[in-house]
Amino acid sequence: MSDAEKVPPNGTSSHDDETIPGLPPDPDAHLSEEEKAAIDRKLVLRLDFILIPWLCILYLLAFLDRTNIGNAKIAGLQKDLNLSVSKYNATLTLFFVSYAVFEPLTNIMLKRMRPSIFIPIIMVLWGASMLGMGFVYNWSGLMAARWFLGLCEAGLFPGVNYYLSCWYKRSEFGVRAAIFFSAAAVSGSFGGLLAAAIELMDGIGGRPGWAWIFILEGLLTIVFGFLSFWAVHDFPDDAKFLSEPDRIRVIRRLKLDQQSSAEHEQFRMSYFWAAVKDWKMWLGMAIYMGCDMPLYAFSLFLPSIINNLGWSTSVVRSQLMSVPPYAAAACLTVAIGYIADRTRARGMCNILVSLLGVAGFAMLLGTSNPGVQYAGTFLGALGIYPCISNTISWMANNVEGVYKRGVVLGFVIGWGNLNGIVSSNIYFDSPRYLQGHGVIMGYMAVFLFGGSVLMTLLLRRENAKRRRGERDYWAEGKTEEEIEALGDNRPDFIYTV
Repeated sequence: MSDAEKVPPNGTSSHDDETIPGLPPDPDAHLSEEEKAAIDRKLVLRLDFILIPWLCILYLLAFLDRTNIGNAKIAGLQKDLNLSVSKYNATLTLFFVSYAVFEPLTNIMLKRMRPSIFIPIIMVLWGASMLGMGFVYNWSGLMAARWFLGLCEAGLFPGVNYYLSCWYKRSEFGVRAAIFFSAAAVSGSFGGLLAAAIELMDGIGGRPGWAWIFILEGLLTIVFGFLSFWAVHDFPDDAKFLSEPDRIRVIRRLKLDQQSSAEHEQFRMSYFWAAVKDWKMWLGMAIYMGCDMPLYAFSLFLPSIINNLGWSTSVVRSQLMSVPPYAAAACLTVAIGYIADRTRARGMCNILVSLLGVAGFAMLLGTSNPGVQYAGTFLGALGIYPCISNTISWMANNVEGVYKRGVVLGFVIGWGNLNGIVSSNIYFDSPRYLQGHGVIMGYMAVFLFGGSVLMTLLLRRENAKRRRGERDYWAEGKTEEEIEALGDNRPDFIYTV
């Protein structure tokens, strides 16, 4: 019998409602199952419309702001600031240092400060850093602006993924995370179009076209940051847009899905050490670096790759030609999120999709034909973007506990982003970029593909042991509250494979 046949619906255990500690009374107990299902569908749809669109806009802006330097480069940034290849790459590297170092701390800050305060504050601050990049005159100024941009952006991606995992069931989270992350691919398309338009402002106000890319996009982020004080909501137990019955419904559906993430929990260092001792976190870090390093290399250098294909293209046309690969990646990202939620085969999705990326970069390596190379950029994007959100969903599905999950996601995402340092320093052998394409292909084959295979096999083995009762001794002599506190170490917790 397959895992999908053995696992209870939505990954829940077979507990009766009465045996789940802290489960609030059902406000719909007097209704039929059909009526309850209709209310549940309406509730989830309402959550989707209130939470997801705004968060997608925020991440679109974040990814746009961190990668638009690639568009600015081919618009004259490198020449105007007299940057050598090593200085330009150092500018890219510095962002990932501050970004990755502060990420593991941000989910704890998000939980303690509340999303409606933390997220708008960091948005306004990184928008100001972006705005400042439009007024730099030398390498030192650009480096300082990129450092603060990374520091301020560090809390958004891990924070929002953690935040969404506190609202949705494990079987619902993947497609929402995919829709959220697809904003990164959309930002690539939007960024190319926007840069092509803004570049026409070259010379206005005495500023070059690349400076206006930073100035206008920074101002846009600041505006959305201030609006976020009203548009970003808190966790389910504090969210003001929920009525009391709806609040209870959200908490109940998470409790029944073996999650306690909707509730208040005081931070203790034991949660941190539980995360550090969990082998899934370390293997998840390896898998995530296998797609995150290629993500940033692709995003930062795609305009340059296209500009060097050998076609007779203007800078504006190169910006526009970077749009289609991102658009294709956005569509596949959402499709994989939906498929993985329905099949619960997140590992297999990673394995199959990663092979597309390996094939794409093999095409970029193996030929100098511009048409084949451009097709390779499509496969590269298709192989990278869906694996980002799928890997984060996979990790969130398999780690239970409010702070433990936050710490694990912080470490996984932070380590992946630290590999952005590698992304920034592998593309220098223009025009073929053989070293860059080769390193990306190696990362995807070894860490993303190989790590996903290993994680899938280990989780399947652990699930089999739990079904055979070989982990039941972990719960012996414990109360229901103590068993719940075990989180994903509960003997009846079945991992998503």
